[in-house]
Amino acid sequence: MDKIIELVVNSTGIAPKQVSNTVELLTSGSTIPFISRYRKERTGGLDEVEIEKIQKQHLYYTELSERKQSILATIEKQGLLSKELREQIEASWDSNELEDIYLPYKPKRKTRASVAKEKGLEPLADIIYKQQNIDIDKIAAGFLNENVKTIEEALDGACDIIAEQISENKQARERIRNLFAEDAVISSKVVKSKIEEAEKYRDYFEFSQKLSVCPSHRILAIRRGDKEGFLRVDISPSEEKAHKLLKYLFIKGQTNCSTLVLKALEDSYSRLLKPSIETEFASDSKQKADISAIDVFATNLKQLLLAPPLGKKRVLGIDPGYRTGCKVVCIDEQGNLLHNETIYPHKPQEETAIAMKKISSLVSSHKIDAIAIGNGTASRETESFVKRISFDREIRVYVVSEDGASVYSASSVAREEFPQYDVTVRGAVSIARRLMDPLAELVKIDPKSIGVGQYQHDVDQKLLKESLDRVVESAVNSVGVNLNTASKHLLTYVSGLGPVLAQNIVDFRKENGAFKQRKELTKVPRLGDKAFEQCAGFLRIPDAPNPLDNTAVHPESYFIVEKMAKDMKKSISDLIAEPGLLKNIDLSKYITKDIGLPSLEDIIKELEKPGRDPRKGIKIMEFDKSIYKIEDLQIGMVLPGIITNITNFGAFVDVGIKENGLVHISQITDRFISNPNEVLKLHQHVKVKITEVDIARKRIQLSMKEVEQ
Repeated sequence: MDKIIELVVNSTGIAPKQVSNTVELLTSGSTIPFISRYRKERTGGLDEVEIEKIQKQHLYYTELSERKQSILATIEKQGLLSKELREQIEASWDSNELEDIYLPYKPKRKTRASVAKEKGLEPLADIIYKQQNIDIDKIAAGFLNENVKTIEEALDGACDIIAEQISENKQARERIRNLFAEDAVISSKVVKSKIEEAEKYRDYFEFSQKLSVCPSHRILAIRRGDKEGFLRVDISPSEEKAHKLLKYLFIKGQTNCSTLVLKALEDSYSRLLKPSIETEFASDSKQKADISAIDVFATNLKQLLLAPPLGKKRVLGIDPGYRTGCKVVCIDEQGNLLHNETIYPHKPQEETAIAMKKISSLVSSHKIDAIAIGNGTASRETESFVKRISFDREIRVYVVSEDGASVYSASSVAREEFPQYDVTVRGAVSIARRLMDPLAELVKIDPKSIGVGQYQHDVDQKLLKESLDRVVESAVNSVGVNLNTASKHLLTYVSGLGPVLAQNIVDFRKENGAFKQRKELTKVPRLGDKAFEQCAGFLRIPDAPNPLDNTAVHPESYFIVEKMAKDMKKSISDLIAEPGLLKNIDLSKYITKDIGLPSLEDIIKELEKPGRDPRKGIKIMEFDKSIYKIEDLQIGMVLPGIITNITNFGAFVDVGIKENGLVHISQITDRFISNPNEVLKLHQHVKVKITEVDIARKRIQLSMKEVEQ
């Protein structure tokens, strides 16, 4: 077995054949959604999470292998690569261990030790290091020259060399690293000259906690305070324990030389070893905190992207406001803008009657099916105003999240779609379209601007983008995309496409009209066989002559469905129209070398509900009609609310006012949970009890305990 495959197997716990087949598919250009959906026989039914785990581990070990080759080349160039050293490097598959081995050979800038070596003090350091019972001052006198004026200077220089040797000792670094892992405490103190400015970091003015148990949100908060210059942060274990470990390794006896080695050891720890290992652990803890925060963001984002759509309906969208009025837009079933204007139902103008008449007229003239109201400023008042209007038929009113709408309205995407309109119109259109299809609209917004995470601006931005892009890709492909109506932004996330091919598809559609069958995709410029293989199963063509073109059945499997229909003396349309027929099919007759039972079962499920949307039906949120602002809240009140954000430490709930309240993780349920996502979902309707209201800081504490849901 290939060494890297073996390492991936050991680190993931996934079977060797599954790992090797998955790696082969990934390296051949297959995407994770495609592999998960259409290559179950090759992977043994691995899901997207497991495939991504294999991908990450394979990349880690591949990069580590490349790093080893670079290290070997550097040491060989120095003429210091012995057989033993080469074997040691080649056998190492731990990045910290590898860097420890390389450290003594790593090209350095000038150090105190290198200066001492230039002065010819390395032999003296070797003598001291042996810790024999000798007159070291007398020996040091023999090293005096024009660059070394005194015995003290000679001994200090020799100790600098020993300190560096100790800091580069592989065993010493391992021992101190283990001590950090077991004992390190992260502590922070406020910069005294900035106490007033640092008020938001008050919880961390005098803080300490064992690093291994410090939650990710605290680490990120402390790191942000440090970065902004308000906090001083330290990560370290007991200095006494560290010295004891090093003494055990390096101190021999109680001679004058031993005293000098002890001095060098203490200097080595405080000046070299501790800062180096502290940097490692600061980086490692930050990386773990980043991953934890990104996982929270990714989970929330996926739930948001897969929020229930209203579907192809005519929608009137309202972006509420007071002084500047409410921006109103009407859009058709395809999301095209039909009309826009501004009404002033609230103070200071308070043109309520005129506004009511206008909304009623627009609903009637544009045959509106539903109204979407943004959940920002004046949202509740606007909702109340709209619900007082008498319409000529039933009109459902929905409050829609505005997160990211302002980012979209000022983006190049929005300018491209609506060059003749200003940001207020674009924002209202985004709100209306979000009700119709959250996924199709949210893909146009930079995921980190959607506002459903924690500390998204503090985490590794490259890692965040990669993770969120994967979430969007997964969501888009799990739902499927209408090939003839999808925007280029939505098509970009379809397996195997990307920005260039997405634009080419849109251009081809404009020039040639709607696609009538999937195989026409091969006529799109630059869309070759591989891209077609990857994308075809995720693209839908409603009303296509071949009904399979509107399903998740991949074109490579059409022949199987055709054979099933032929064997039953039915058409494919009959199989889809009469799901009962599918129960009589003996799937074992259709197993081939490449297509096994898992894929055949997927085909049957798809034929039972062709082009099914995995998203659930939409619900209307009804807030308490007596609550409009934070001053209306009273401790003990039980109110309906909707989950707007989930973090590691709790969930934020909109109870119908501008400020969201927090249900701390300890207040979500009576039983212990390690993550709010275990019991809560984004946009879930809940009931909460008000436990604390801080009007000055605009903070609301909530509880779900002992509240009937």
